[in-house]
Amino acid sequence: MAKQYWLFKSEPEAYSIDDLAKEPGQTCHWDGIRNYQARNTLRDKIKVGDGVLFYHSVKKPMAVVGVCEVVREGYPDHTQFDANSKYYDPKSDPDDPRWYMVDIKLVEKFLRPVTLEEIKETEALFDMFLCRKGARLSVQPVTASEWKVIRRLGKRKPE
Repeated sequence: MAKQYWLFKSEPEAYSIDDLAKEPGQTCHWDGIRNYQARNTLRDKIKVGDGVLFYHSVKKPMAVVGVCEVVREGYPDHTQFDANSKYYDPKSDPDDPRWYMVDIKLVEKFLRPVTLEEIKETEALFDMFLCRKGARLSVQPVTASEWKVIRRLGKRKPE
């Protein structure tokens, strides 16, 4: 199967690319996803070796700030069973888990963030899922050509 590309959103106050960089092996599990469409993507579509654009959402400027790689395919999100977790789901059954996560590893932090404004102004990215009205999913597909454009933009030296 061909390598696929994704954009994962995270609020930097909750978990930033700098937090990932401090993790042992610069690897973490991507937990807490509580949207069924995003869950299905994590569970069924994302594979080891796929590329991930790490996107800081909510805080201005919203931007892609680096690149990760999937190092473990979808498996049950343990936080759904932890009553002390903000992601606890009392309706989840360990024998039939409702929520899934993947593990990612940091590949590179961009020299500069690629802002949402810049993405919307770049012709090659006009059709990107992120730019669509109402595209609020925290896990989104990215095409190979969009991946290349954003990586190139992120490697430019800050002005």
